[in-house]
Amino acid sequence: MAILFLASSFLVQAQNAKTIHQIVIQLNTADTSAWSSTIGNIKNIQKIWSTNLQIEVVVHGKAIDFLVKDKTHLAKEIESLTKGGIQFSACENTMRKHGIDKSAILSFAQTVPSGVVEVISKQEQGWSYLKAGVN
Repeated sequence: MAILFLASSFLVQAQNAKTIHQIVIQLNTADTSAWSSTIGNIKNIQKIWSTNLQIEVVVHGKAIDFLVKDKTHLAKEIESLTKGGIQFSACENTMRKHGIDKSAILSFAQTVPSGVVEVISKQEQGWSYLKAGVN
């Protein structure tokens, strides 16, 4: 009986080690405290799941300025997170609406045709959803 318990415990640990944690974070507010909270949440997640982790932060609506070179005050922090494997995606629909050219977006961020569609697509692929906000 003890051998069976140990074997099943080992199997669960092996499966957990292979689990890829995929999280899509939706950020659409200009509230700087929401951005700070989001960055804090990402860092906390990275502490616990340091490997097998994929996070994409989808930025659209009023939050777009956080990825605009001349408007953001968080460029270094965002760049540091991207070096750690975190992906930031700017919504092209929002960029068009606000007259923002792709060249104005931080070089280490990517663009997606639609922020909302990106979030929905990730959820359909099984990614966990986290709405950015203030804790």
